[in-house]
Amino acid sequence: MTAISTEHQDLTVSGQPVTSPLKDVRALARKMVGHFVDNVAPCGTLPGDALRGDITAVTRACLELAISMLDGTDIPDKTARLEQAAANWAREGIPIDTIQHALHEGFKLGFDLILDRATAEDFDSFKGASRRLLDVLDTINATVSRAYVRELRGVVGEHHTAVHTLTSALLAGHPTSVMARESGIEIAESYHVVALSVPAHPDERNPALNSQVVARRKLRRVQAALADRCADTALSLLSVDGGTLLIPTSTVEDGDLDEFVAFLAHNAQVPVTAAVVDSGAGDIPTAAQRAHELLDMVQRLQCRPALYRFDGLALEYQLTRPGPGSDYLGSLLDVLDAHPELLDTLKRHIGTNLNRQQTARALHVHTNTVDYRLKRVAQLTGFDPTQPAGLWYLRSALVARTYRSGR
Repeated sequence: MTAISTEHQDLTVSGQPVTSPLKDVRALARKMVGHFVDNVAPCGTLPGDALRGDITAVTRACLELAISMLDGTDIPDKTARLEQAAANWAREGIPIDTIQHALHEGFKLGFDLILDRATAEDFDSFKGASRRLLDVLDTINATVSRAYVRELRGVVGEHHTAVHTLTSALLAGHPTSVMARESGIEIAESYHVVALSVPAHPDERNPALNSQVVARRKLRRVQAALADRCADTALSLLSVDGGTLLIPTSTVEDGDLDEFVAFLAHNAQVPVTAAVVDSGAGDIPTAAQRAHELLDMVQRLQCRPALYRFDGLALEYQLTRPGPGSDYLGSLLDVLDAHPELLDTLKRHIGTNLNRQQTARALHVHTNTVDYRLKRVAQLTGFDPTQPAGLWYLRSALVARTYRSGR
């Protein structure tokens, strides 16, 4: 911590303590954050929850720190809050120059508030206050920079690298016993192998915001939720779009997996789609491949975001395998190529588990329009999607068709 260079004395401006204009910390913090958004270009690209939460809270902490140093009181708790905030920003990828710009803008605003009340008679007192304000800025900059750099080093540090390497080895089927022993990470006997798809947060498409920062904040929320539920027992390879989770079966029971995925989606603030295959530690590569194939299939079929298991999709999975049966089924819907709205309605209707209201909402049409289009599908294909036998063939044809062009 930087020491205060001026010997403590009561500092006044116009007969009032020099810190008087800064005392309404909450109101002044809101004003400063508004100023950052309007005048510090990078700040305007930060997501709203960051501005309302971390940035506002840290602005208050900086003001309280400045008041403490100007008054000559203790400051350790304020610097600790700054350190934690700076570490969070480093994990989220908020650029350090954005942080430094905001700090200096806030410092100038506070300095102007004090300066506006000064008169010629306050020269000596104001000189002492100016020196102490420089100490404030020095302390804030040193605290933030130190914590930011330390966290960046930690992100790529030894433990992170060890976990990443071990997870990659398990997914590739390489020997892991030596790596596990050296890293101190225990390998479970069996895992839920989860293929995870995390769509873009709505703010990632907002041109006024920094999409990379928004995406990294989303990823950090998913990782925090994973740590909250599984501590350090789960292994993962994740990006902002999703990835693979290895969750020990002893950590999360199979019956709790649906709620677990819903918990991840709640924290990510986006609808998450996942597929799971259980596996022993030695069979993880095969399980991971199958889980991602299942995930790809449910996404092609436009199924609603949820957790999907192999035993519930075994028939659909088999239909994606090459062969004459798959080729025949895939051709059944060729007649709908000239009517893309009918094909889309059929996909949506199957994806909503035959719920007419949900299908209509997804397509932004009336339920009567859905009924009419399904009748047209029956007329053109010869298979009625409102009847079990017809629906079975149409669903099978749709599954096979989604993979035919890919082959």
